[in-house]
Amino acid sequence: MKCNSPIINVFYFVVISITTSCSDTLIGDEGKLDEDAYLNYQTKTDLELPFEEEWYVFVGGRTHLNGRHHFITRGAGQRYAYDIAVVIDGSSFSGDSSKNENHYCFGKRLNAPANGKIIAMENNIDDNYVSGTVNSNINDSNLAGNYIMIDHLNGEYSMLAHFKKGTITVAVGDMVVKGQEVGKAGNSGNSTGPHLHYHLQNTPDYLSGIGLPAQFTNYYEDDVLMARGEPERGQTVAKN
Repeated sequence: MKCNSPIINVFYFVVISITTSCSDTLIGDEGKLDEDAYLNYQTKTDLELPFEEEWYVFVGGRTHLNGRHHFITRGAGQRYAYDIAVVIDGSSFSGDSSKNENHYCFGKRLNAPANGKIIAMENNIDDNYVSGTVNSNINDSNLAGNYIMIDHLNGEYSMLAHFKKGTITVAVGDMVVKGQEVGKAGNSGNSTGPHLHYHLQNTPDYLSGIGLPAQFTNYYEDDVLMARGEPERGQTVAKN
């Protein structure tokens, strides 16, 4: 695995000073931040990174520094969430960063991270037409943009958000298997640039779920092969 160079030219971030092309704020249930209950949580689901090739972790990890969702979200639903995009030669885009198609991850294949059942989805929300802006019709009901929710049938649920409009290839009720293509990366919903938002939670409703640590198996963190681990901000990751 070849590691990407340090980030030197990426798009901008709306909320805090992490320089990145991807920003989103979903909403979770307020007042459920009992962190101690999950410090030693072990993921039940055999999770695989939900993409091909190498992607860069812009947001992710257990600390407030690494996991921006810890402190800009109104609740606990995304405290262990990831924002991930493709970076090549220190940049997440080539040319004019305001055009979605110039971002390396836009239109990239996204996969089911594990076996399960599709229990919720949206596939008809326009991508934000200029990266760095959010369409005016975004509200609490469509912050995730085009998304899928997978029930892993063990009390854990995977949320993948901000798909490109019209690219989701599964429907509610479908059973999916790990590694199956489910759609293409996009820039829909409350997102300022193309990226994948992923989190694991304990209920089927992303507005009320409590986020869970997501431990992935058999993947690379930079050049290190991990049997099981939790990616963190600043790492380049790829499945083995």
